[in-house]
Amino acid sequence: YAFDDGPVEIIDLACGEQIPEEVREALTNPTILKTAYRAQFERACLARHLGTPMPAEQWSCTQAHSLTLGLPGNLEGLAKCLKLSQQKLQEGKTLIRYFSIPCRPTKSNGGRTRNLPEHDREKWEQFKTYCKQDVEVEREIRQKLQNYPMPEKEIRLWHLDQRINDCGVRVDRQLVEKAMECDEAYQEKLLQEARDLTGLENPNSPAQLKGWLTEKHGIQVDSLAKETVEELLEEVEGPSARRALELRLLMARTSIKKYEAMQRAIGADERIRGLLQYYGANRTGRWCLAEGTPVLVKTPSGDIKEKPIQEVVDTDLVWDGIEWVSHDGVVFSGEKKVITWDGVTATPEHIVYLSDKESVTLAEAKERRLRLWRGHTQSTS
Repeated sequence: YAFDDGPVEIIDLACGEQIPEEVREALTNPTILKTAYRAQFERACLARHLGTPMPAEQWSCTQAHSLTLGLPGNLEGLAKCLKLSQQKLQEGKTLIRYFSIPCRPTKSNGGRTRNLPEHDREKWEQFKTYCKQDVEVEREIRQKLQNYPMPEKEIRLWHLDQRINDCGVRVDRQLVEKAMECDEAYQEKLLQEARDLTGLENPNSPAQLKGWLTEKHGIQVDSLAKETVEELLEEVEGPSARRALELRLLMARTSIKKYEAMQRAIGADERIRGLLQYYGANRTGRWCLAEGTPVLVKTPSGDIKEKPIQEVVDTDLVWDGIEWVSHDGVVFSGEKKVITWDGVTATPEHIVYLSDKESVTLAEAKERRLRLWRGHTQSTS
C-alpha cells in the first residue's frame, strides 16, 4: 500500500505482522478514498480480515475506470497499453501459482497441499517484491486515468454492481446436493438399461456404441453428437436401436452442470458471489456473467429456456433485458487469421453492428467500408 505519492510499504500478515493503526483508520474512514485495481478483491479480503464492511462508495476501481475507456481489462495488458514506466513483473504468475494455489501432495514436499513462506523464503521475498511493484503500476495507472474522469453515472453503476455482488445470490445447498444425488441415481439406471440392451461393457463409449450399431443393426455412424443422434432417431425404425440412441441422448444431457457449478461456487453462508462482471463486454458496457449463471436463451426452434452461461451456443439468442441478441458463442476454435476494421480486430466472420438493429460480418463491413456502431456512448475530453 501507499498513501498518495508516498513510498510503497508491505505488511507480511502471513508471517505475523499486523496492520498499522494508521492504515486501519484510513481503511475505515469514509472521508479517505481508497483506490485499487479490481477493488472488489481488496474490499472482500479486507472486510473479512478486519471484520468490518468496506463500502464501495469509499473506493475507486481503476479496472472499472479503464474498462469504461475501452482499455484492456487485465493489469499487465493495461500497463503495456498505457506504456507506463512501471510494468508488472513477469515472474508474478509463477509465484502466484506457487503460493496462492493448492499444490499436489508428494513425498518430496512432505504431503502438504499449500506452499507457505517457510517452504521457500527466497520465493516469498520475490513475491513481496512483486506485490509492491503492482502498487507502483496501479498508482501510475490511476494518475494516467485522472485525465479522463469516469462519468458519474458509471461510478453509481459500479457501486450498484458491487452491492449486488457483495450480497450474492442465495442458493439452497441441500437442493443442489439432492439434485446431484438424484441425477447420479438416474444416470446409473440409464447406464444399466443400456448395458442390458446392448450387452456392452460401457455403452457410454462412442466407439463401442458405434460398433454395436454397425454390427447388430447395419447402421453406419460417423458421429454420436447430439444433432447427429437426433437425425438418426428420425430414420431408425428398429426398437432396440432407437432405444439405444434415446439412452445416448439422455445420458449426454448436461443439465446437472449448473448444479456442479453452484456447488463449486457456493460460500459458507450459502450464497454465490461475483456472478456479475461490471463492463464485462468491452465498448458496449454490458455486464458479463460467470460460470453457472443461468441465462435466458431462445433456441433456433423458438424454445425459450434457461441455460448455464458456459452451455450457451452461438445459435442461441440471448435475452439482454431488452431484446433477443445474437453473439459469437464461447467455443475455442484454435488460431485463426484476423482482420482489422474501424478499430475492431477479429476473425472475418465475426458479427459486428452497423446500428442497434443491423449487423454484418467484419469482412463485409471492411469490404463495403461501413462504419461500425458503438452504441450510445458518452464522449469525454
